[in-house]
Amino acid sequence: MTIKNNAVRRAAVYCGSANGTDPAFLAEARALGTALARMGWGLVYGGASVGLMGAVADAALAGGAEVIGVLPEVLSGSEIAHHGLTRLEMVPSMHARKARMAHLADAFLVLPGGYGTLDELMEIVTWKQLRMHAKPCVLINTQNYWNGLLAFLDTAVDAGFLKAPNRALLEVAHDAADAVRKIVLD
Repeated sequence: MTIKNNAVRRAAVYCGSANGTDPAFLAEARALGTALARMGWGLVYGGASVGLMGAVADAALAGGAEVIGVLPEVLSGSEIAHHGLTRLEMVPSMHARKARMAHLADAFLVLPGGYGTLDELMEIVTWKQLRMHAKPCVLINTQNYWNGLLAFLDTAVDAGFLKAPNRALLEVAHDAADAVRKIVLD
């Protein structure tokens, strides 16, 4: 399910706090931040200044977008907080971070990342399956990074643990431009 462009004010982006080994990951994060700004959308993300997180935020800021970071207090002393944001919100826990990001966002976009990114992705898609929200969830499959996960989800459908309509709740885009199109179009 997608929503009309004029209904989107902010998109949450889940992604890694590392750059990854392929320069395409960093380039796609920058492209996504730029695309969000061009659409006039704000960015909600994890609040870090490093990795793909920092790259998407910096690109969105450079394009004039509102950028809201949501950082759990446990990370506040690690010197990763991005201090050039429109707003940096400190929250007490990772659970509070996910809830706050979900509240602030009208769509969810996922770039490559590790455990934290996977956790955020699975929770937000589960919430959609449970009808706790009806916002778009789009996985950006940069350099086929998510192919293993997508194959697993197909296996879960075949094994009867995931219904096909629920599998379709997670849309897949090839790049940032494709992800934005998926959100804008019905």
